[in-house]
Amino acid sequence: MQQVEHQPVMLEQVLSILQPRSRGQYLDLTVGLGGHAESILERSSPRGRLLGIDRDAAALDYARRRLRRFGERARLVQGRFSELEEHLRAAGMDRVDGLLADLGVSSLQLQDASRGFSLQLDGPLDMRMDQRQGRSLEQLLRGIDGEELARLLGEYGDVRQPRRVSRRILEELAAGRLRGTLDLARVGAEGRAGRLHPATRVFQALRMLVNQELEELRALLQALPEPLRPGGRAVIISFHSAEDRLVKNRFADLAGRCRCPPHLPECRCGARARVRLLNRRARRPSPAEVAANPRARSARLRALERLAA
Repeated sequence: MQQVEHQPVMLEQVLSILQPRSRGQYLDLTVGLGGHAESILERSSPRGRLLGIDRDAAALDYARRRLRRFGERARLVQGRFSELEEHLRAAGMDRVDGLLADLGVSSLQLQDASRGFSLQLDGPLDMRMDQRQGRSLEQLLRGIDGEELARLLGEYGDVRQPRRVSRRILEELAAGRLRGTLDLARVGAEGRAGRLHPATRVFQALRMLVNQELEELRALLQALPEPLRPGGRAVIISFHSAEDRLVKNRFADLAGRCRCPPHLPECRCGARARVRLLNRRARRPSPAEVAANPRARSARLRALERLAA
């Protein structure tokens, strides 16, 4: 097995919330290299089952080897959040006891220059998590309007001066000087280097754009809480303010947040609590975890429990 640096983010907090048990059924929607899934399967021994889904075929190959010792207790498939219902049906899982989505990019993707995710290794302008479908980053950039690119850089990456960055990227591409990821890191740099590489936000925004990550997250959030049994728990770990905002707002709605204007004497929007929030504020990784795994520093964890009907 290829050796890849991999530390599952906020692992102990995930396990303390999901509380895996034998005969339980679990869903890891971003199985990646299998770190979270392995611990869930160990804790749910001997009869717990897990369905792992990921868009990345290379990550699934790695996870299959890692989880091979669990036999039929682990089922792995390639797919998206928006395909969740059909994958559950195919696995014979009507409802699950625990659901996890870790929205971060995987170590395998960052360490493989040929995938185009890394701003420190030279690779093609690709960034597709699922290389079977969709447009590569280069194809997307050649077909996008400058104003639209600027808007998306601001929305997906909180990029400062997105119009200037958008213009630079498209000008360099048209001039033939944007040939790979190191060129993109140079062109997309926003300022001085600090704790983060100055092009980090640009790479994040473009990756999210290529893979339609916010659209897929919306599909998952709209499906909740249906994939969960009463008492089942969902954990979502996000790494970006736009992702966390979507999760926070949807969780609040599911917990019965009233949408009526404040001047109305009583609720008329029909809000009702379908879930219980397990943390009012996003949980963050401990300082010790961040020191050991700097990629965890921006992680935000939110969790809920489905109520009985």
